[in-house]
Amino acid sequence: MTRYIALLRGINISGKNKISMFELKTALIEKGFSEVSTYLNSGNIIFSDDEADTIVLTDKIKTLIQEKFSLDIPVFVIVQSELKTLLTKAPTWWGTDSKDIYDNLIFTISPYRIETVVEKIGEPTAELETVEICGNAAFWSFDRKQYAKANWWKKTAAAGIGEMITIRTANTLKKIAEM
Repeated sequence: MTRYIALLRGINISGKNKISMFELKTALIEKGFSEVSTYLNSGNIIFSDDEADTIVLTDKIKTLIQEKFSLDIPVFVIVQSELKTLLTKAPTWWGTDSKDIYDNLIFTISPYRIETVVEKIGEPTAELETVEICGNAAFWSFDRKQYAKANWWKKTAAAGIGEMITIRTANTLKKIAEM
């Protein structure tokens, strides 16, 4: 069996798109997924399955969420070992212990490509944020105190972009890569 990570976009934020992680975990087990665990309340699911196609797994999870919670939630699935490999490619400025910088990884949800996202968002704001593309993802860091002035901060949740991506912090990804 292969170990996977599913990232749900935009759940349990300010009372919107509420999904109980316990209920979701139970539903996934009932659907045949094994070794299911969740991390935090923001839609991080770690599981094992025999399916080799992440698109098939994505569709199964999306359908389960639609049926169980009546929500249409974007889902991103990655093989856990691929996430570990991606994290080894992180730039040296990303994922540090600096309290002044907030480090994120942007994943592009199929069928979208990171190049399309970058083109729509535009250049990062000099001195406030740094971006490095890696495959179909982007390592992104920004100044915690001046984030509201950062171009990428303003645009990652904008219509036409938000549904194309899901974002996780360095700390969250390091944790779920090892679960």
